[in-house]
Amino acid sequence: MPGRLRDPQRGRNLPPAPARPAANAADTADPESLAGTTVLLPRSPERAAPLAARLRAQGATVLVSPAIERAPIEDTAAMDAAVADLARFAWVVVTSVNAIDELTAGAARRGRTLAELSERARTGAHAGPDTKWAAVGPATRRALEAAGIRVDLEASVNSARGLLAAFDALTEAPDHGSEARTEPDDRAADTARRVLLPQGDLAKPTMADGLRARGWEPHVVTAYRTVSHTLAPEVVDAWRTGEVDVVVLTSGSVAREVAAQLGADPHVAGVAIGEPTAEAAHAVGLRIDAVATQATDDSLAEAVLRVAAHLSEPASTPGHARSDTPSPSPAVSEPASTPGHARSDNTTPTEGRNHP
Repeated sequence: MPGRLRDPQRGRNLPPAPARPAANAADTADPESLAGTTVLLPRSPERAAPLAARLRAQGATVLVSPAIERAPIEDTAAMDAAVADLARFAWVVVTSVNAIDELTAGAARRGRTLAELSERARTGAHAGPDTKWAAVGPATRRALEAAGIRVDLEASVNSARGLLAAFDALTEAPDHGSEARTEPDDRAADTARRVLLPQGDLAKPTMADGLRARGWEPHVVTAYRTVSHTLAPEVVDAWRTGEVDVVVLTSGSVAREVAAQLGADPHVAGVAIGEPTAEAAHAVGLRIDAVATQATDDSLAEAVLRVAAHLSEPASTPGHARSDTPSPSPAVSEPASTPGHARSDNTTPTEGRNHP
């Protein structure tokens, strides 16, 4: 077997993780609890940095290399028109941080900030009935707040389905009373049902279809493209020589690219940021051992710690027999049909290999 990988970031001065009001499992764990464990974060260095710092603080070797990247759309006319007149919408529903970057860029092309255009939509002379903002999870909410946007609704479960459930809990409902309207083209009545939904070109229609089924009128605009990014050669080598123990998957697109570029290795444990990502990983044959309880770096770090604890257990541990075809986490509700990825709804995460 090849020797353990050297993490090029170990020993360097890394930026401290943001202060948090309460301790969590990743903060209170043994500083060497991940010693001897190699974790692959297929994200951009900027997005991966906070989680990488947390894992390295627990002794892990962390490999960072993006599997996908955002690319601009060629025609921004639809995006620019929507951003310029946010007052046409009752809600702006944001399902990714990337979409916020593109909304901000669209506002800049109008010579304004996104916060200025949002405030004008809420209070201006031609404002609709208080244009509101919805975020799919904490990372998206924080990005909106950093742009000066007040978030009115946040999903408790970081997914399109979770955000739809948050809409279900609202006391307000879209205005269906067309017979009560005296003017068919009345702006306020139209605005009361219209939702702006900026998404990537590969986004599934779950959010749009769900809103439409609930009586809203989603206006989907393509904000950016998602394209493949070639993983670093050292990451490819590490995967193929069996040095990677855990891979952290933060979107369905990432899962698909990892499978396409590296192949599905049943000995590499997988941690997914949410149920949709776990489902996408299963669809391409990747193993999933844990799903983060929230779409945050803290929750992802805790999930890696849980998985690593099982990886390091000896095969003779009672009730925890070794399997070369590991079962995924019971957190995933849909059965897997991919070869070599047997599913049991009553299993616990199993180890993929034994460490010395």
